Formats: sequence, structure tokens, C-alpha cells
Amino acid sequence: MAILAIVFIISALILAKSADYFTDAAAKIGKALGAPPFIIGVTVVAIGTSLPELVSSIVAVTRGASEIVAGNIIGANIASIFFILGIVVILGRKVKIDYDIISVDLPFLLGSALLLTFAVWDKEFTWTEGALFLVGIVVYLAYTVYSEKNPKDMRIEKQIKREGQRKKKFEPQTILKLAGGGFGIYIGATSLVDSVVGLAEGLHIGTGIIAMTAVAIGTTLPELFVSIAAVRKGNPEIAIGNIIGSNIFNSLGIMGAASLFGTIIVPASVLTFGIPMLLAGTLLFIFITDDREITAWEGWLLIIFYTFFIGKTLGII
Repeated sequence: MAILAIVFIISALILAKSADYFTDAAAKIGKALGAPPFIIGVTVVAIGTSLPELVSSIVAVTRGASEIVAGNIIGANIASIFFILGIVVILGRKVKIDYDIISVDLPFLLGSALLLTFAVWDKEFTWTEGALFLVGIVVYLAYTVYSEKNPKDMRIEKQIKREGQRKKKFEPQTILKLAGGGFGIYIGATSLVDSVVGLAEGLHIGTGIIAMTAVAIGTTLPELFVSIAAVRKGNPEIAIGNIIGSNIFNSLGIMGAASLFGTIIVPASVLTFGIPMLLAGTLLFIFITDDREITAWEGWLLIIFYTFFIGKTLGII
């Protein structure tokens, strides 16, 4: 147990430093391409920080432990909305969103959560459903690229023009920094998940509970570190885009990709409590971002919700 605790600490440090490198490189590349921070967050950063969920899900299916996948993904999405967003807003005190997330991003977020709910309601997720989900993530990413070239919102259009005027060349090592940061996130997250799962098993916690709590928290740490780094560097929209993009990518992309390696079995515990919390969190996220501003008070509310979720799942409350 002591060794696992040490591995956990070292892995967290690797994640923190890698996230810092990754965010810096992503921001530089985005500025060089003239893309607004939100676009960077919802694509490059979101996909990069979702690698731990993707790898752990595929490994779980191939090892005959597919029941971990749904719990991991749903638990990770819950952690992103309640815990990560809560921390980001509290640290930033107030987060303003210039990008128009109401038109498509929020509907896609809600749609992906609803589609996931309907798909797993029969307690299994097949490759045919997964193929449909992969089409969905491709459609979303295609829209994101299209919206950058054809913005309908005047504020984001001005921001894109402003970023285009500020285009700067980035050095080749920036690509290496991005790749190195992403690799570090993957290595750190993988070892961290192993240590967290080991610690949880040592405490004799069930598989479904581990997936929605320990594994989910472990695999969402990259999003947490990247989001915190983005806020500290004055790019809160990267954090918001990261949360939205990660949730959509988790629900559609990771579930879809993992199902290609075998049918995913969904534990009853995930359906009875995980799914309702995910839907509640998604709706709450839509409500608090409706005015394009999130306050620290709302951040504390999100943390309270996540504390309730963890306490209820572990049977503490």
C-alpha cells in the first residue's frame, strides 16, 4: 500500500508538469493558426486529455473487464462537470465565455449524454451502437472546424479576426513539446490509475464503485491539471472547451472505440445512480453557462454536488 501511495504522488507530479507543457504548446499552436482559445480547448486539448480514458477502456474490454468502461466514462464525465469545472471557476473567481456554446456545443453535450443513456439502458453496448457513436463524434469535430471558418456569432467572429491578426510563427520544438506533454499525460495517468485501483482494491471496494470513483478521478486528472494551468495562464475558455469537448469525446468517441473490441457490459450501479447524476450535471452545466458567465458561488455548488456523489457512491452519506 505504501508503494502504491508513492506511485500515486509521482504520477500526479508527472501529470501536472506534462499538462503545463501540453497547454503551453496547444496555446502557441492555436495562436499561430489564428484559432480562438475555445476551439483549442474543445479539440486538441480535450482529445489529448481524454487519452487515459480511451486507453484504459480498450484495455478493460480486451482483458474481459468491460464493466469498468461505462463506469469509468460516466464517472469521468460527472467529475469533469462537477469537480473540475467547480475547481476552475473557484480558482478563476469568475469565468466569462465569449464563444457561442449555446447554438451547437451545449446541444451536442446534452445529446451525447441522452444518447449514451438510451444506448446503455439494456445493460450492454454493442459495436453497432459504437459505430453510430463514432459517426457522431466525427460530425461534432467537423462542425467545430466549420464554425471556426464560418462564425455566426459576432463576438467570436471578432475574436477569430483578432487572433488571426496576432498570428505568430511557432518553433518546431513546440510540436515536440505538445507531443511530449501528451505522452507524459498518458504515462502519468496510466500509472496513476493503476495505483488508484490498487489502493481501492486494497480497501475491498467493488468494481463498479471503483470505476465511477477511483478510476474516473484518476483518468480525469489530466483535464483538471490542464484546466487549472489554462486558468492560471489567463485562458479560461480553454478549460471550458476542454470540459465540453472531453465529455462529448468520452461519451461518443471512447464508448464507440472501446465497443469495437467487444461488447461493453454496464453494471446496474452505473444505471441506478451514475446515469441520473450525469444527466443532472449536464442540465446544470447548461443552466449555469446560459448567460456565458460562471461565478465562484456556482463553482462551490458544483463541488457540493460532487461531494454528495462520491459520498453516496461509497456509502459514506
